[in-house]
Amino acid sequence: MLRIYQNSYRRTARKAVVYSTKVACCNHSTLCNITGHQRSSRGHGNGSSNGNGRHHEEFLLAGNPARGWQMPPPSRGYGMLVVRILRGALKLRYLVLGGAIGGGVSLSKKYEDWKEGLPDMKWLQDALPQGERWSQFSQNLIEVGSLVKTAIDIDPKLKQLGEDKLSEWRTWFDSRLEDAIEAADYQGVQIVETKEDLKAKTTVAALGITTDESRKKYEKLQSQVETLQTEIMNVQIKYQKELEKMEKENRELRQQFLILKTNKRTTAKKIKKSLIDMYSEVLDELSGYDTGYTMADHLPRVVVVGDQSSGKTSVLESIAKARIFPRGSGEMMTRAPVKVTLAEGPYHVAQFRDSEREYDLTKESDLAELRREVEFRMRASVRGGKTVSNEVIAMTVKGPGLQRMVLVDLPGIISTMTVDMASDTKDSIHQMTKHYMSNPNAIILCIQDGSVDAERSNVTDLVMQCDPLGRRTIFVLTKVDLAEELADPDRIRKILSGKLFPMKALGYYAVVTGRGRKDDSIDAIRQYEEDFFKNSKLFHRRGVIMPHQVTSRNLSLAVSDRFWKMVRETIEQQADAFKATRFNLETEWKNNFPRLRESGRDELFDKAKGEILDEVVTLSQISAKKWDDALTSKLWEKLSNYVFENIYLPAAQSGSQNSFNTMVDIKLRQWAEQALPAKSVEAGWEALQNEFLSLMDRAKKSQDHDGIFDHLKAAVVDEAIRRHSWEDKAIDMLRVIQLNTLEDRFVHDKSEWDQAVKFLETSVNAKLVQTEETLGQMFGPGQWRRLTHWQYLTQDQQKRRSVKGELDKILKNDSKHLPTLSYDELTTVRKNLQRDNVDVDTDYIRQTWFPVYRKHFLQQALQRARDCRKAYYLYTQQGAECEISCSDVVLFWRIQQVIKITGNALRQQVINREARRLDKEIKAVLDEFSDDEEKKAHLLTGKRVLLAEELIKVRQIQEKLEEFINSLNQEK
Repeated sequence: MLRIYQNSYRRTARKAVVYSTKVACCNHSTLCNITGHQRSSRGHGNGSSNGNGRHHEEFLLAGNPARGWQMPPPSRGYGMLVVRILRGALKLRYLVLGGAIGGGVSLSKKYEDWKEGLPDMKWLQDALPQGERWSQFSQNLIEVGSLVKTAIDIDPKLKQLGEDKLSEWRTWFDSRLEDAIEAADYQGVQIVETKEDLKAKTTVAALGITTDESRKKYEKLQSQVETLQTEIMNVQIKYQKELEKMEKENRELRQQFLILKTNKRTTAKKIKKSLIDMYSEVLDELSGYDTGYTMADHLPRVVVVGDQSSGKTSVLESIAKARIFPRGSGEMMTRAPVKVTLAEGPYHVAQFRDSEREYDLTKESDLAELRREVEFRMRASVRGGKTVSNEVIAMTVKGPGLQRMVLVDLPGIISTMTVDMASDTKDSIHQMTKHYMSNPNAIILCIQDGSVDAERSNVTDLVMQCDPLGRRTIFVLTKVDLAEELADPDRIRKILSGKLFPMKALGYYAVVTGRGRKDDSIDAIRQYEEDFFKNSKLFHRRGVIMPHQVTSRNLSLAVSDRFWKMVRETIEQQADAFKATRFNLETEWKNNFPRLRESGRDELFDKAKGEILDEVVTLSQISAKKWDDALTSKLWEKLSNYVFENIYLPAAQSGSQNSFNTMVDIKLRQWAEQALPAKSVEAGWEALQNEFLSLMDRAKKSQDHDGIFDHLKAAVVDEAIRRHSWEDKAIDMLRVIQLNTLEDRFVHDKSEWDQAVKFLETSVNAKLVQTEETLGQMFGPGQWRRLTHWQYLTQDQQKRRSVKGELDKILKNDSKHLPTLSYDELTTVRKNLQRDNVDVDTDYIRQTWFPVYRKHFLQQALQRARDCRKAYYLYTQQGAECEISCSDVVLFWRIQQVIKITGNALRQQVINREARRLDKEIKAVLDEFSDDEEKKAHLLTGKRVLLAEELIKVRQIQEKLEEFINSLNQEK
């Protein structure tokens, strides 16, 4: 036993030594001579591992012949283990390094391929950021490179193993990194280049195209930019509408909150409106009442008129003490009337009439936003290719020391139009200016540019036409600092004394509107104005200009004083005029609509909206049985023609029962996979539409129905139905259900069999009625009808009757005739007819044969259905081998089951999803219509609506005028 144990121990030790020797041979260069023994071992036998082990053993024994073989020391085994661990770690490090570098190369190639596949987007470089961002990107790229370099530093102990390969990798990586940095810097330099250089390089150098091609490409890119600008403008308009809608809702919530507070009897101090705010509200009501200039509005206001770029907007800003209007370099900026109500207040703020937001005019950021909003509103008011608009943009400016008045800034008068203007721009501006100046109580602030020759002015002639005596005109000479350098002081004296122009005025003023810098504040402009007039040579010569005739401050005081004087003189006359108008309108209403209250368009729309939503609620209360009946009826209406023409008739005329069943299975499956689901969804959508329209029709028959809403309701329902579409996933769901249902070919009980027979009879009878109507039109009335109604047969009908007689003989001889006539039969019919002097061709005979055979076949099908009525038990016992052919019944049973299952699925979709989705569509349409005043005016029209709208508006204006007069008298 001891000897056996020793031998086993020796064999195990030998194997361990051999394995350790192999490892050392693979990992240490000094032991690689052993490979010669390995190669030599292959000559013994098949080169097995035993041979290799034997040679290793002999080598080890030969290496120490004195001692023979003995067990290696344990430290050597531990050393081999450490060597294996180090080898695995080094392999992992090389794999990570190689993977990172290889991934970088692959990523670089992918990036180049992706970059070449991108469309040409160089036209967007004008809109990209400046070169600072590209510089930052380059810096970040350098930092990333340094981090990567640091990360791939190799242990010094391993440098000798791969120094050459590592240096090659580092050189490649540094070159790729430098190329990337240079590309980023080059891209940044390209972006900050001028637009002209960029276009030249893009069109000529980079693309290598001709000048004509460059111009075409540039025009194409310009059109793309304009398209994008249009889209941005549309988005801004949509955003503005949503913002206005939210502000409207906010105001309504505030009103409800105030009502609740009043009901709780809380003592809240009422904010008293200033006189100028009350007066401005009256003007706002008038602008909404008379947008078409059809009514003589004689309430006072200050109308600012002048030639384009004469400085009239700058004068208004100087009076308002804020630069609130957008500025342009020679282009038309004022495109619509801007009504500015100036009022005194503790804070310098501005606010639009239809908005709750206040702009702090002491902050440059708010001023910039205000100017952008004014420009946006002006551009949004211009529609239909026009350049100017009559829509009034109303805003209020409050601040310390502001004079109370209402000014209207109008587009500047032009003498020449540019190509980008509408053809009627010049006439539109003249008409608008004349309208505002024709108000006998309007104060005309006539702005004259002092830096140009007075003879080139267009505004003075218009002012003379509207106010020849100058009783309400104030003349303002702007840019006097430039006029002093260009004009003779005596000429300026003549202008300001009213002796140069034949135009007369209440007063003449000279102002300086700044040094032409866009960034100058109002304070800087006013200081410059005061310094100029103090040091101007116009004052050095006595009698040239009086001190009260200069500076914007004196002008503002004079205009405000004249404005309030005009208001006090005319306001009561205007109030009396509106009172008389109100009395006339109320009398007309009582005579025409004595039992109805004056409901405006908004109130009528809300009432119609409520009725429509009530009908939508009623739609969800329809019973399941009614939905099933409606959907089943609509489904068969949609599917019946296909079932008869494409499935039943071709299969029934195939000749045998087996071929009938085979053809039916094929056609039913094709139908269910292709057309049936979509047709089913179409039927469900039409059934939902019909039910909703029927509810709307029933509402019209009620006693309290108001016909004024019919047009609006019809438009809302039509638009909602047009937008509504069935869910896409419903088709896939129905396809699965229908395919599974059609797989069932066995009628399960007697009641279903009876229902299928009845369904077959009803369907065949309906088709038979249609066929008989076709035959009646083809063959004319019968003998009894001809006698009783004095009707006659046409020549064609007589021919048809002759052909029918011959065809009836064929069907009588062969009741199971095929659906087509043979050539011999056609020849026989023609010859028989020729004996009776009736000459017809074969196509004529075939046209007559088709309805005749259809009637014959349907009559046979009806007879088979009657025969199968009591053959259910025979069918269950014999199946397809039944003596009575009842395949027709089984087919219509399968179709009936499909219609039932489909109708049930559609009903669930209608109740659970589609009715709610239709409700959302209707609400969305109603919300859109409620915000569209033009749409409401188009849909809610008629004498009743127009008269009510005018009466309500006049009543509001008259009440506000009386409130203003009371406050004005109290202030006195």
